[in-house]
Amino acid sequence: MKINIGTKNKIKIEALKEIIADYDFLKSGAAESIDADSGVDDQPKSIEETIRGAQNRAKGAFIDCDLAVGIEDGLMAVPESLTGFMNITVAAFYDGQRFYLGLSSAFEYPLKAVGLVKEGMDINQAFYKLGLTKNPSVGSAEGAIGILTRGRWQRKDTVKQAIISALIQLENKEWYQ
Repeated sequence: MKINIGTKNKIKIEALKEIIADYDFLKSGAAESIDADSGVDDQPKSIEETIRGAQNRAKGAFIDCDLAVGIEDGLMAVPESLTGFMNITVAAFYDGQRFYLGLSSAFEYPLKAVGLVKEGMDINQAFYKLGLTKNPSVGSAEGAIGILTRGRWQRKDTVKQAIISALIQLENKEWYQ
C-alpha cells in the first residue's frame, strides 16, 4: 500500500509514518511526501476552510497511490471562549472516491496572537512577532501548542490525534457505509 501525504512539513510526515506502524492494514504501507497546495489562506479562519484545505491537499497528493492524506491547521469559532476561536487540526484521507475526516483536540491561542491573525498574519508570524518563539517556522517544530504547554503537548501529538480519528473510518469501513 502506498500512502501519499500532501505536505513537505516534517512534523506531519513523521506523525503519519509513526501512525502507519500501529495499524495492521497499513503496516506494509510506504508514505511519500508530495507538495500539495491547500488552496486556502495560510491561516484558515473557519472549520469549513480548514477542512477544505485538508481535502485539497489530499486530492493534490492522490498520485499513483492507494490513499492520500491532507493535514491542515486552522481556527474554528468557539462560543464562550476568550478569543472566540480555537485551533484545530484536520486530517483528510482520500481513496480516490471519498474522504475520511478526523479532527484533533482544540486549544485557544493567546488573545494578542489571534488579533495578529485577524490582521492577516499566520500563527507562526504572530508567535514570532510577539516574542513567544525565536523560530519563525514554529509550526514545523514543536508548534504553538508546544510553546503554550511548555513542551507537554507537541504539534506532532495534535497531528497524530487527527490522523487516528480519521483512520477510525478506514479501519472500520463496514460500520461507515
